[in-house]
Amino acid sequence: MKIIGSYVSPYVRKVLAGLNLKGLSYEIDPITPFFGDDAFEKASPLRRIPVLVDGDLTLCDSSVICAYLDEAYPARPLLPADPKDRARARWLEEYADTRMGDVFIWGLFYQRFVRPAVWKEPTDEARVQKSLTQDAPAVLDYLESQAPADGFLFGEIGLADISVATFFVNAGYVDFAIDRDRWPRAAAWVGRVLEHECVRPLLALEKIQVSTSIAGRRQALLDAGAPLCPETLAGREPRPSIMLA
Repeated sequence: MKIIGSYVSPYVRKVLAGLNLKGLSYEIDPITPFFGDDAFEKASPLRRIPVLVDGDLTLCDSSVICAYLDEAYPARPLLPADPKDRARARWLEEYADTRMGDVFIWGLFYQRFVRPAVWKEPTDEARVQKSLTQDAPAVLDYLESQAPADGFLFGEIGLADISVATFFVNAGYVDFAIDRDRWPRAAAWVGRVLEHECVRPLLALEKIQVSTSIAGRRQALLDAGAPLCPETLAGREPRPSIMLA
């Protein structure tokens, strides 16, 4: 099984954490977002990550991939058993992918990290300030109402917990942190998820991807134990993508 996608993407992070939770072996092709060739478009027509390749099956979209993993590899399910809980978990995954993606990725991470670093463009500070003063607080008000008092949403950690928490990793790259006095339950919940063994090792690998040049990244990831796929090990140039999927 292979995942094509950058460790830094919240959507790739969600899928990799799900694979780790299920104990499934995989290789990763940690492409650099926004760069590469036309071959990637054949695997991902919308040029988005992640992409999963499992034998003769190629799938795009993190939610589709996670649903497939639960159906094809049912041991250690990512969703709870109760139909009402499953519906709530799916809703929180959708809320995270759409609303939180818009606020924390496009409103903050893209503006303050990607635009200056990748495109050499100025940050849209008006968009950033709206995200910080209006949109992010509204999201956190909602998450505070949903967060468990302790543990995870449905007993064991699952897809809903991971889907929500993953966006705060990217927000942290641009110095956003949850105000623990204002949103204590949400902050503690997200912290528990990011410290879980299915997520924590991924964060160390993505720090390498963020801080290392493209030329040195392959060897640095390999030295850190990343399960790189043969194409990456052979030195194939990075390919294009977009962070939302």
